[in-house]
Amino acid sequence: MDKDWTYLDVSREDRVLTVRFDSGSKVNCLSYAMMRELTELATQLQDDCELSAIILTGQAQIFSAGMDLRDPEEAALASKSTAEKRKLVQTGPKMCAAWEALEPVTIAAIEGWCIGGGMALVSACDWRVAAEDASLYVPELKLGMNMSWQSVPRFINLIGPAKTKELLIIAEPVKATKAAQWGLVDHLTPPKGALDKARELANKVAAMPPISVRMIKQGINNSANALNNATSFMDADQFLLALGTSDAKEGAQAFLQKRVPEFKGD
Repeated sequence: MDKDWTYLDVSREDRVLTVRFDSGSKVNCLSYAMMRELTELATQLQDDCELSAIILTGQAQIFSAGMDLRDPEEAALASKSTAEKRKLVQTGPKMCAAWEALEPVTIAAIEGWCIGGGMALVSACDWRVAAEDASLYVPELKLGMNMSWQSVPRFINLIGPAKTKELLIIAEPVKATKAAQWGLVDHLTPPKGALDKARELANKVAAMPPISVRMIKQGINNSANALNNATSFMDADQFLLALGTSDAKEGAQAFLQKRVPEFKGD
């Protein structure tokens, strides 16, 4: 954990760790390199017996605009073999799985926008704290893709099947106040207050018996997530299938050209 991270700022106070990720871009997109760092950190933290809570946050003005469609590794995807493509698109789900597997309680502090891959990441955390003016958005279907990273069962656990269909199929931004009514956000705060509220919750967790906290979290997650992998283990391959369609190409072009896509079902 003493590593000199490129995209992460890690600070610790007693049993609480705060992790801020920053791509350096104004919308804080998730590059493959940054996702690997988030995965590596979570893997390292598995061996830390002292932590009770981990806070995950993005930039002060935005959590994340999701996957970086301009990432050079993404641009090079078309020239790779199928085996190489499969390995690359597993980066996101591996990151989410690593954060979900952490024994300490994980709390996402959300300011501004939380989009696409950012939503997949916060769904893998235990609690989501959002500022009242934050917006949550899963636009993958509008880009001709499917929502992957094994996030669909996590969304269903949080808000049920009907609201998950609305979130993913209608694919419109959801204000944090509405997301809280759905159960997608656990705590609302005034603007710029998400991190402070996350710290308050983390300190409450840290005041509880550490081993008991870890055991009860494990018990709850195992009960809630028993079928998650069985129903979503193929979604990275489904993503690759969707990515090869004309609709996906049209969706990406429309996004970059800031126009409405014209999907044809092929």
